[in-house]
Amino acid sequence: MKNHILLILAVVLIALAMLVMMDRTTRTITSTSKTSFQCTTPEESEVWIEGGIFTMGSDDSYREEMPAHSVKLDGYWMDTHEVSNVQFAQFVKETGYITVAERMPDPKEFVGVPPEMMKPGSVLFTPPGKGERMTSWWTYVPGVNWKHPEGLTSSIENKPDFPVVHIAFEDAQAYADWAGRSLPTEAQYEFAARSKKEKERYAWGGAELAPNNQYKANTWQGLFPIQNTKEDGYEGIAPVACYEANDYGVYDLIGNVWEWTGDWYAPRHDPKDNVNPQGVSQDKSYDKNNVGYPVRTIKGGSYLCAPNYCKRYRPAARHAQDTGLGTGHIGFRTVLNTKKAIPVFSR
Repeated sequence: MKNHILLILAVVLIALAMLVMMDRTTRTITSTSKTSFQCTTPEESEVWIEGGIFTMGSDDSYREEMPAHSVKLDGYWMDTHEVSNVQFAQFVKETGYITVAERMPDPKEFVGVPPEMMKPGSVLFTPPGKGERMTSWWTYVPGVNWKHPEGLTSSIENKPDFPVVHIAFEDAQAYADWAGRSLPTEAQYEFAARSKKEKERYAWGGAELAPNNQYKANTWQGLFPIQNTKEDGYEGIAPVACYEANDYGVYDLIGNVWEWTGDWYAPRHDPKDNVNPQGVSQDKSYDKNNVGYPVRTIKGGSYLCAPNYCKRYRPAARHAQDTGLGTGHIGFRTVLNTKKAIPVFSR
């Protein structure tokens, strides 16, 4: 919790860190890219990902993705889509859980923090106006949380099948524990995101973000952060399963919202950690943009990733995230590390 408040006060740090970074009705959306979207809650809540050997990481993009190395994984079950608002609501109803963004900070832990900051809330992306600096892209807004994702007057009432956001790491872990499941390791996430196209740059194959002008994931089109042409059909977060499932039958492992993994973050891969890797230990976790803060790895990129910013809409891409901080573009999904499927939720 302490990390949550301190990082909010250091708005510049947040911005720099990010820079290097279900109802069964069918909704059809046609965009200017001539891409058609069938947003339907999947019939299956989870699918089996057969294990195997794959090349994890990349030597061709950001340095933190290096080195590319061979990894062996056992099989596992994975949620077909991000945990949705209605799923998270069920968890809260059954447990009474209160997320980090909803909790009142303890003044004893934050001596010297301005009183106006001592309120429950979370961080929102706010496009800068003309002449505004980069630090204004991220704003701490009291009252923002998973139930009010865009401000106090916003609601998830009509968004049951949208990914739940403003989720700190401990919130995601609490849900996974309740469900009898786990957060995916970074290796599990990347293996599934590669969609049986191990040597391809993008999960859908090839080296083009939008092959034949067809967008395969929810990302940002135009000059970030001042212009969003919405060619992929959405300006912000999309409901789950609006874009085509990958070869495993899993949706939105690329784009839409970043997703928590269970791994502590390190600035490079360890090629010796190559059999069901679990990542580094907490004491070896480090991120130059979050010195002194515990950081986990998030994967998948989000709707804010654009060709001129982020470019992390690739399976190999990764980013560090403070464990005490959720934002409006970070969600999660879970896995089950057994051959026996135990569905936690179905619509």
